[in-house]
Amino acid sequence: MRKPFASVLTYGLALGLFFTASPLHSEDTYIYNLKNKQEPAECFESREGYSTVQRSETTPGAPNVKCSNKTGGVLWWGDPFDGTEPMGQMPVEADYSREEAVVKPRQSQLKYFMPCTACHNGETVPYPKSKNPRALAMHQDIVPDAMDLQHGRGAIWCLDCHNSRNRDTLIDHRGAEISFNQPQKLCGKCHGEVYGDWRDGIHGKRIGMWDKGGKKRWWVCTECHNPHMVQTNRFQPITPEPRPQYPRTRTNADHEKSHGSEAAAKTGH
Repeated sequence: MRKPFASVLTYGLALGLFFTASPLHSEDTYIYNLKNKQEPAECFESREGYSTVQRSETTPGAPNVKCSNKTGGVLWWGDPFDGTEPMGQMPVEADYSREEAVVKPRQSQLKYFMPCTACHNGETVPYPKSKNPRALAMHQDIVPDAMDLQHGRGAIWCLDCHNSRNRDTLIDHRGAEISFNQPQKLCGKCHGEVYGDWRDGIHGKRIGMWDKGGKKRWWVCTECHNPHMVQTNRFQPITPEPRPQYPRTRTNADHEKSHGSEAAAKTGH
């Protein structure tokens, strides 16, 4: 005998209300509240405080980035090339030589770049007479102890990387100026092995087109690493995002544990 349609509908509505009214698992409640929290207006791309990006719309309804409510970091990019510029000429041939490679300018993200030569101009602050390490009267918030620089294990000092005559640039071994927007050219002079891995895509990060030769944005060294504290803080990990919510009828993921054993039983592997 077929049940009246009204009875089936009533039963279905009651069942729906039961599941709707069922309280979320405590951890799911946290995840639900986190996901429904208002999205930050700005977030960081790689290193908090040094790679901030403002959330905006590239086209109506299409944001340039999605910001995490938990970490304040970027979850994904609507336009991975927004605000980038060409990487430019590189001394060693690699993937960037055969594709449209772009980077995000770093100078605008540097906290104290105003520019540096506003003070370090030879008059307000005299040019140093040598590269020998010495105590600094300023910048302790960047380098707490200039006599114990946490980079190079005592083999280098500030002026091995910063241009003593033009503080708005970095400098290589031969005295050639390097833009703050291209720090990989500086880091590669000592970190050759890692630099090679970066060129080959083993180290670092790229976003953009997946196809070989397609346009990509390359992350440069200082977007992830703090060069002044690299010995004590090599890389600042980001707290992972919360897991997806459990189905309404479950409070854990124990059912997932059986998938592997069932597949193994069927295949014999």
